[in-house]
Amino acid sequence: MDAVNLLGFDLDGLAAYCEELGEKRFRATQLFRWIHQKGASDFAQMSDLAKSLRDKLATRARITPLPIISEHVSADGTVKWLFDVGAGNAVEAVFIPEDDRGTLCVSSQAGCAVGCRFCSTGHQGFSRNLDTGEIVAQLWYAEHSLRKRFNTAERVISNVVMMGMGEPLQNYSALVPALRTMLDDHGYGLSRRRVTVSTSGVVPMIDRLREDVPVALAVSLHAPNNPLRDQLVPLNKKYPIAELLDACNRYLEAAPRDFITFEYCMLDGVNDSPEQALELVKLLKGRVPCKLNLIPFNPFPASGLKRSSNERVRAFGDVLLQAGIVTTIRKTRGDDIDAACGQLAGEVQDRTRAHVRMVRAPVVVVKGAGAG
Repeated sequence: MDAVNLLGFDLDGLAAYCEELGEKRFRATQLFRWIHQKGASDFAQMSDLAKSLRDKLATRARITPLPIISEHVSADGTVKWLFDVGAGNAVEAVFIPEDDRGTLCVSSQAGCAVGCRFCSTGHQGFSRNLDTGEIVAQLWYAEHSLRKRFNTAERVISNVVMMGMGEPLQNYSALVPALRTMLDDHGYGLSRRRVTVSTSGVVPMIDRLREDVPVALAVSLHAPNNPLRDQLVPLNKKYPIAELLDACNRYLEAAPRDFITFEYCMLDGVNDSPEQALELVKLLKGRVPCKLNLIPFNPFPASGLKRSSNERVRAFGDVLLQAGIVTTIRKTRGDDIDAACGQLAGEVQDRTRAHVRMVRAPVVVVKGAGAG
């Protein structure tokens, strides 16, 4: 019988597993703390567990992190790890240190099937979903390796964003237990306000997340109308903007924050004109409580797209701010090690023929087309 990787269980799952071993729930809580709070991977270290339980675990279970292929550290302190997930696939996770927080960007899939025009992950294609243990393993390794690096027993990672490789809501069954482990006080104890799921707009799963584990939500918008968003975010053809905004409003009924973050990647001559900013104001103002996060595009050759100038980004943001929409311009971090937003590509054994599917004509800019 294959040993079970305990990184794949949230606390309820671990309690059920311990019950199968004839153990009470409090043993699962002790074990969970050893794994996630202390970073233990050797059952023999877990001194407050009964020896009989440690012996059972030694033959039936394991705590197995993902093998590290590479680690790169940016000049600005950003750290990027490449993790081996087998069969020629590798995923990336990124730690972004700031004065008031430490944020870990976590991957949920080997590749991505959504195929957003401006994202290098999508151009790599899609191989498979990660399981819960592979998602949690990125946090487990990052947190405990960084504690050793900084010689501290205090928590280093205060925020987790599911913004790495993949569309998290298309891997829902693995995502939810991973989120619960992040939030659990016996695990990483993160606030629901400090765990963010980013989505390109999988409307039915936004509704499910609201019911199951409502954390902060970031939505990849990137266009003020359907014809343009259809080209940039193909999922829009299935869940157009009006449906997406309605789902966002429903989500806010249970969300830990009173706004939705909309991500907007600034593409030169495509979605960055003052007229499009006004169109975005008309689309969002009074419709969804929100904050806009303008993201400088990080170019890669296959995209056929260019980054908007700093002046154009500021002018776009000024239109939004003058209309009363809270707007920030994301500071690019880790671009010298290809760790910035949209740059994560890892290694993907593509099953979707993305190199053929994503060879496209230039984006046709459509203005004032509405969002219905």
